[in-house]
Amino acid sequence: MRVVPFGRTGEHVSEMCLGTMMFGDRCEEAESHRILSAAVEQGATFIDTAAMYCDGLTEEIIGRWLKDRRRDEVFLATKVHKGIDAQSILSSIDESLARLQTDYVDLYLIHWPVEGMQPARIMEALAQVVEQGKARFVGCCNYPAWLLAHSNAIAGENGWPRLVCNQVPYNLIERGVEVEILPQAYTEGIAITTYRPLVLGLFTGKYRPGEPFPAGSRADDDPRIEQWLNRFADAFTQFFAFAEARQIHPAQLAVAWLRGVSAVTSPIVGVSSFSQLQTSIDAFEVELSADDLRQLAGMFSPAEVQEIGGGRFPELRRIIDLTG
Repeated sequence: MRVVPFGRTGEHVSEMCLGTMMFGDRCEEAESHRILSAAVEQGATFIDTAAMYCDGLTEEIIGRWLKDRRRDEVFLATKVHKGIDAQSILSSIDESLARLQTDYVDLYLIHWPVEGMQPARIMEALAQVVEQGKARFVGCCNYPAWLLAHSNAIAGENGWPRLVCNQVPYNLIERGVEVEILPQAYTEGIAITTYRPLVLGLFTGKYRPGEPFPAGSRADDDPRIEQWLNRFADAFTQFFAFAEARQIHPAQLAVAWLRGVSAVTSPIVGVSSFSQLQTSIDAFEVELSADDLRQLAGMFSPAEVQEIGGGRFPELRRIIDLTG
């Protein structure tokens, strides 16, 4: 597993960021610990979690594993819980550190922007977290480019730590971040971590155009799977044929495409079983040419996919009075 620069922090992290959202939900504690240990042994030492995952249980699972490890073996990220007012930022870090059984995290992230947010107070509270030694770096998730720039301008004016990372949804379908966020990150040295690389399993090969869905799959509860599979049926057919012709697992191909985007620091790959972990790690050995990358991107019409994003992400780009 290679390491890559984490923005302009001087820190290096593993190319793969291990997502832990399924720990405690679809993955029991013993299996979670097995996954964590195997990931670190193979060099995937960048771990992403959040207080909201399983109401804190995920952090507790990681904490019970982490207490028996050397703390500097991993680069650990977690996110603000509750609101994003100053008090929530300051209390959430203490609660997370208690669950994680550590004195600090390497990266502390604002999870989502909210209407009426006050960036100056947010940046001041994050600065206190760093000054207190509870986080080495601070960042954000799902920030539009203008909001990240505005927040860092405030930090610069006051001598506070800057946001060094933006975590965003990005894959071959959800590509709205290509409009401004990725160019900003590339130019300003902002680390980009990307979630949902497989789009609810659409890029695993589990769902195929014109074929029935597996019984008991996520397609039973999430209508986006059927909608996007039908909307991009021709593109998915081309994608799976491309993977088969090169004897690459479709999931590995989707992750390899993300690795090839120069502005992306580390794709976040979540796993719920030990067997999934090895498939995910092996994806980081797949090498694609520049022509391969262009061909894959071209399968999904850029003009159409630029307006697709995770959750409230497209909406957030257009709220003029987001800040209070």
